Amino acid sequence: MEKPKRRLYIKTYGCQMNVYDSARMAELLSPEYTLTEVPEEADLYLINTCSIRRKSEEKVRSLLGRLRPLKRRRPQMRLGVCGCVAQQEGARLLAQAPHLDLVLGTQAIFRLPEGLRQRDRTGRPVLDTRLDPPDPPEIPVRRVGPPAPALVTIMTGCDNYCTYCVVPYVRGRERSRPADDIVAEVSALVAAGAQDVTLLGQNVNSYGRGLADGLTFPELLRRLAGIPGLARLRFTTSHPRDLSEELIACFADLPVLCPHLHLPAQSGSDAVLSRMHRGYTRAAYLDQVRRLRQARPDMAISTDLIVGFPGETDQDFADTLDLMRQADFASAFSFKYSPRPQTLAAGFPDQVPEPVKTRRLAVLQAQQEELSLASNQRLVGGIHDVLVEGRSKQSGDQLCGRLRSNQVVNFTGPERLRGSLVPVRIETAHPHSLGGSLAVPVNP
Repeated sequence: MEKPKRRLYIKTYGCQMNVYDSARMAELLSPEYTLTEVPEEADLYLINTCSIRRKSEEKVRSLLGRLRPLKRRRPQMRLGVCGCVAQQEGARLLAQAPHLDLVLGTQAIFRLPEGLRQRDRTGRPVLDTRLDPPDPPEIPVRRVGPPAPALVTIMTGCDNYCTYCVVPYVRGRERSRPADDIVAEVSALVAAGAQDVTLLGQNVNSYGRGLADGLTFPELLRRLAGIPGLARLRFTTSHPRDLSEELIACFADLPVLCPHLHLPAQSGSDAVLSRMHRGYTRAAYLDQVRRLRQARPDMAISTDLIVGFPGETDQDFADTLDLMRQADFASAFSFKYSPRPQTLAAGFPDQVPEPVKTRRLAVLQAQQEELSLASNQRLVGGIHDVLVEGRSKQSGDQLCGRLRSNQVVNFTGPERLRGSLVPVRIETAHPHSLGGSLAVPVNP
């Protein structure tokens, strides 16, 4: 009789790359563990973490505190922290949370089974934060459930060392995956039913540096675009400094490449961009936006913006608001600057007071709400293909999906449409979503 599998619960914080890493961990453990949605019944509870902002790190520490009573009630449960906070804090995390069994850094994910065996064998917590190990084995990520958007990491790490960012310290230097491995993974996902694939990396624009074949990111996109059955191809995140003419041309040449680009500006002030070590000016950024829309007139551009960077003046902030209006962003992720360990900006003078950051963030987000609403209103009345992802978070009796330009659409339809591309007439616009109805009758 086959031995029943133990139960695994994974709590994921942070970006899409962390979501992908969590899927890799689940697949790596699948011979012995099955996923559960009930954390209290888990035999192994993993927290996959993000440390890009202080608030994310604080959430992890708070969760660890709340898990202490559960660990006392179920001492046989193994509790682990993985990812960026584990890499950043290491032994300090074990000292602060002695009920932890595992602390595994960003490049120790593939050693998870080994770490669990070591914990059981020695009875002591395991700490593994080694960076730049030998190449890890390829871990195929199984498709589970309907074929909604699929994530594929094409590279890890970052070589840019922006003065505010902890990523190079917790993810290591850039390492690109071989193109053949990426093509094989995307092909397998499409064969299993995926229609929408997003390529992931801290800076996908620099993909290929250090690879023996010297393949560039645009060349990789052209290879992937030829995979039969792939309906939509996306990527994130792009550094403006490495946005090439060759890459911009892909948006004009490859119909499968979605008309959406996430292009983090971070600030609209040249002085702030210089202190951030971003490597471009506001004029250069706006010129890129112009050329992208020349190549693809329906291009939706989203961005990241930081308010309250050390030394940011009222005029610097006004420059950011002006850049937002000129770029006409479809959406933006915006945050208050928070000092991160090891980064240069943490030691900069003229740290901006917290109340000023809070006020500026509110002003910026209010302006982006107006821009997002206007962007969405331009779609009202049109019929667009929507890839159905599941039930709407706003209303459980509606379905939810995305346009090629990445806007969320809510509409009424049967559950069996999940994972399908369906035509939807856009009828209402809101800052963060669209509403519509099926343009073609569908049987219940």
